[in-house]
Amino acid sequence: MFPMENRYDFENPGEYQSKELTSLILEWGKVKADLEKLYRVRDKQNINVRMKKGIDLFLQYLFCSNEMAVVRKGPFPLDSLRHKPVNVSERLGFILKRPSLYHSYRQLSELFLEQEKLFAKNLIMKKASKP
Repeated sequence: MFPMENRYDFENPGEYQSKELTSLILEWGKVKADLEKLYRVRDKQNINVRMKKGIDLFLQYLFCSNEMAVVRKGPFPLDSLRHKPVNVSERLGFILKRPSLYHSYRQLSELFLEQEKLFAKNLIMKKASKP
């Protein structure tokens, strides 16, 4: 495994705000743009560095959007998450084993997109259930 960066203070579950999660998505957008350029020129060394950053951002987003403390080292308690993409364990396992593959990048992009949709759906459901 690799060391995770912790730029965000998400240690207290339940105190996450959309603004903080939005900052993760914005940062992912920058990493994603970098990765697209790196894959075009096949810069494998820098691809690994940026993919690790992207994986870290996804894990932060995944746990924080579920109002849980971020888990920095595996095994990840993905079964305890209420809102998660389909087959997230298998897909994340593939990405972690082969971060430099283009297919891993595509999977990570799709995981982000799916989790973003699940989080938005969850917010709408919470708002609709309030009187």
